[in-house]
Amino acid sequence: MTSSSVSEGDLLWQPSDAVRNGSNIARYLAFLEREKARRCSDYESLWRWSVDDLEGFWASIVEYFDVTFRAPCERVLLERKMPGARWFPGARLNYAEHALRHSGDDLAVISLAEDGARSELSFSGLRDRVARARAGLRRLGVGVGDRVAACVSNDADALVCFLATASLGAIWSSAAPEFGVKSVLDRFAQIEPKVLIAVDGYHYGGKVFDRREAVRAVVAGLLSVEKTVVLTRLGGSAEGLPNSLGFDELTSEPGELAFEAVPFDHPLWVLYSSGTTGPPKAIVQGHGGILLEHFKALALHCDLGPGDRFFWFSTTGWMMWNFLVSGLLLKTTLVLYDGSPAYPDLLHLFRLAES
Repeated sequence: MTSSSVSEGDLLWQPSDAVRNGSNIARYLAFLEREKARRCSDYESLWRWSVDDLEGFWASIVEYFDVTFRAPCERVLLERKMPGARWFPGARLNYAEHALRHSGDDLAVISLAEDGARSELSFSGLRDRVARARAGLRRLGVGVGDRVAACVSNDADALVCFLATASLGAIWSSAAPEFGVKSVLDRFAQIEPKVLIAVDGYHYGGKVFDRREAVRAVVAGLLSVEKTVVLTRLGGSAEGLPNSLGFDELTSEPGELAFEAVPFDHPLWVLYSSGTTGPPKAIVQGHGGILLEHFKALALHCDLGPGDRFFWFSTTGWMMWNFLVSGLLLKTTLVLYDGSPAYPDLLHLFRLAES
């Protein structure tokens, strides 16, 4: 079929019975029929039920994905109104506990750099590094409700810092390292972070960008910052920046992998609008809401599961990074890429996918 012969409404593809029956959504539908006596004959009927019976649908997501509540909820939805809806009041949980509940030697993360460098972390290795980073953040005084801001590259260290922050009940917010000083301050000044995590430089398009002066300017502009953690990418050290330490020092000591149980709507991270219509607007998303939404979206819509590999080209300044890292919830291997999508040519990401 050529493009000229395709008309609007033509069916271009549909899954085979084998694909349909082996999908996550098919298994979820079977669960609904078996456990809830709820039969949805097709996607349309499932969607209709999900929007008509909000409490029934989201309660089924909690049960199907075995979401752990450390304190029970009073009900699913206190009041159906916007704004003001309160979901799962009374429930306490932690996003990071679910992202890190898998262990073993299976690959959790593959980190790839523009120059071809590659590193891997197993699920057990990731748990150990998060426990170490968690212990380091606790030594810096980070606790429930504190904000940790990061200007970091898309790699395993950024992921470790985020999960350690979430495990403590602290609040994460990240920006890409190429953001200008004003763009960073316009975002982070709103949340008054206690700790800043930053790379000293990065590689992009075959070039090296030194960000040490920019980091100094950001620290000078954020009066709330008590300590800066430097991720060295230029071959130097963290010295030269006041009240700073290196990532290796932060993670130097082993620690307990524990998880602070926080209310369902406790902030997990702060995202921002683009800033094209004035200062960037802060967007707060909570532990429970993101946990359920990403279980639903990644499993039922993206059909991800154990053994799959999930790649989305993103920086830490785009919300797709937050979506990408949630692949851990389903024991999916994350593929993190740091660099230009068009270097050395426009086929680079396609070669990456093929490999």
